[in-house]
Amino acid sequence: MTDKPTLILALDFGVKKMGMALGNSLSKDARPFDILAMNNGQPDWDNLLGIIETWKIDEVLVGLPLNMDGTDSMLSKRAHKFARRLSHRLGERKHPAKVFTYDERLSSAEARSLAWERGWMQNERDPIDDIAACILLDGYFYAPELAQYVGSYHDNPTKGKD
Repeated sequence: MTDKPTLILALDFGVKKMGMALGNSLSKDARPFDILAMNNGQPDWDNLLGIIETWKIDEVLVGLPLNMDGTDSMLSKRAHKFARRLSHRLGERKHPAKVFTYDERLSSAEARSLAWERGWMQNERDPIDDIAACILLDGYFYAPELAQYVGSYHDNPTKGKD
């Protein structure tokens, strides 16, 4: 008997928008899901957590926009903080979803190129955040060992809230 497929939500973190894609461990097929408005890097938490609960998400993958040399960028530091907050809030709701971060260098550039190539974009200002989340998820399906688990504050009681 095979294990139940894992349902994964990938998030292309941004300060103004966050792209979302869904996929599962069985088909390894990533699909654009939605683009959430962000308020200076903060989502509508009730909406985001509601999506995770409604869809019974098993894993959340938060993209890290690292510098090309692999060091943290200002945005990747914010993405780390967002991932920790998400993990904490899921823990408060006793939701079992695990949160991971994943290197997303060049995913937005790749998404834009793919969207033009496939005719999904009519205008260079068209949003591609959900497509970038798909590319992030495809990378995870190809090399899941590169994902970094984000522990909840419930895992380590000595950490404070941020």
